[in-house]
Amino acid sequence: MTDRLAIAGSGAIACGLAATAAHHGPVLLLARSASSARRARREVERALRRASARVDPAHVQVVTDAQELAQSTFVVEAVVEDHDVKARLLAELDRIVQREAILASTTSSLSIERLARDSGRQDRFVGLHVFNPVSKMQLVELVFPPAASQETRARALALCATFEKIAVEVPDVPGFVVNRLLFPYLFSAVRLLEDTGMEAVAIDTCMRLGAGHPMGPLALLDLVGLDVARSIGKTIGEPIPARIEQLIAAGALGRKSGRGFHAY
Repeated sequence: MTDRLAIAGSGAIACGLAATAAHHGPVLLLARSASSARRARREVERALRRASARVDPAHVQVVTDAQELAQSTFVVEAVVEDHDVKARLLAELDRIVQREAILASTTSSLSIERLARDSGRQDRFVGLHVFNPVSKMQLVELVFPPAASQETRARALALCATFEKIAVEVPDVPGFVVNRLLFPYLFSAVRLLEDTGMEAVAIDTCMRLGAGHPMGPLALLDLVGLDVARSIGKTIGEPIPARIEQLIAAGALGRKSGRGFHAY
């Protein structure tokens, strides 16, 4: 990698991106606590094992002090899908990293122009929407604010090419392309379950075998995380099905909590 990459976050997307980056050079991963750092280290090592990668896990250095990112030249924010949380972190990173550094967000639905404005560097900002699992999904939705420089555009494209991802520039609209089209379908599957009493496995089997989808809609919601799905739905203006609200209230967030529409 030409840029010195850092990732701020310790969840599935952050760890998946760090494991992908480790194939191509060293990367810093910022966790907010010692316990989060330990979990992130384990997840990165698992991701590398799953990929049968001959990559030294030491390529990913997990840190808990944001000041450690000061010399990074490309910093990707990958925290919870909440504008205020992301904006605070991006403003903090802006104070720490050097002026030529690019800031990016892995948001899946929020306004890139607004995040860029809050970051303090509208000319050096990009939406870098990668998909879970990062190691397998080829697409990156690239979203540039109007003030993004040509250098920012070129470096963002170069980073995607380094990771062997296919970058598609998409408009800065709620949900971009994939989630704007995907979530009305996913939520319609939940409403079908509510209206008919069908089992989740039956709906998912129909869509896998009848439509050729690699994963059924309810299993996909579990993979995304029902709390994240709710946030995306609110952002794109799609009504949230009652069943999703009920599961969230019960702590059933999908795979990450061990149960959602399915048990794991």
